[in-house]
Amino acid sequence: MRNRFFAVLVIAILAGGSLAYGTYNFMQSQPGTQTVQAPTQPVVVASADLSLGTAIKKEDLTVVQFPQGAVPEGTFSQPAELIGRGLIVPVVKNEPILTAKLASKEAGAGLPPVIPEGMRAVSVRVNEVVGVAGYVLPGTRVDVVATQSPTDKKQDTISKVVLSNVQVLTAGTRMEQDQEDAKPVQVTVVTLLVNPEQAERLALASTEGKIQLALRNPLDQGSPNTPGIRPSGLMSVTKAAATTSAPRSRTSQAKVQPMAQPQVEAPAPPPAVEMIRGDKRSTEIIK
Repeated sequence: MRNRFFAVLVIAILAGGSLAYGTYNFMQSQPGTQTVQAPTQPVVVASADLSLGTAIKKEDLTVVQFPQGAVPEGTFSQPAELIGRGLIVPVVKNEPILTAKLASKEAGAGLPPVIPEGMRAVSVRVNEVVGVAGYVLPGTRVDVVATQSPTDKKQDTISKVVLSNVQVLTAGTRMEQDQEDAKPVQVTVVTLLVNPEQAERLALASTEGKIQLALRNPLDQGSPNTPGIRPSGLMSVTKAAATTSAPRSRTSQAKVQPMAQPQVEAPAPPPAVEMIRGDKRSTEIIK
């Protein structure tokens, strides 16, 4: 009985080994799995963040492989096609350089290619307060408030919004020579995109008076028409508030004061005669 059990066990082991060996040989005879690579296409992208008006250099570009069929329209495959051309919009790192983001080859680089047809770029000097404490950046929208006196009299000074919803092209600092000390000083300059008529208004406002930039929401496309404000107008508002509150206080005081009581006249005394007798004095009433 025991010999028969060992014989069955040996046969099972041999059969299992033969099956495993046959399966291994079958798998080895099959062809290996091959990796199929999808076709790609070279695309020139920015190797760093590039600002508006930048003249593209070789080190600003790199080439990456995009899947064929997924490449945006207007890309370039060779960096040599882009060197020397200017950007008319900012570009971030690893962003493809498109034809729509470049100035023409004849336009060159810098600010001029950025200016649309029929528009002008006008730069004005501002300080940190006028420049809204550093929040005026390229691409933001501002209103220009001018303050001046047409008669050189303080009481005639007026502040009014002269330009509305103007785009800021550039904002930065530059070095200028101080007229008194002849030393270089750092000033803040903001360049605004305006049409020719607005350029005239801006030039007059900046030379004849003071200007203030008012930062606005880019989604707000309204153009408010304000009458302006004079010093007398500011004071009249204060006086109107004071005169409005004064009658109210007098009325309240009148309500608190008690009403005067009517006076009742005392009756006239009856006639009397004073009589003196020695050291005695008496008064007799005449009836």
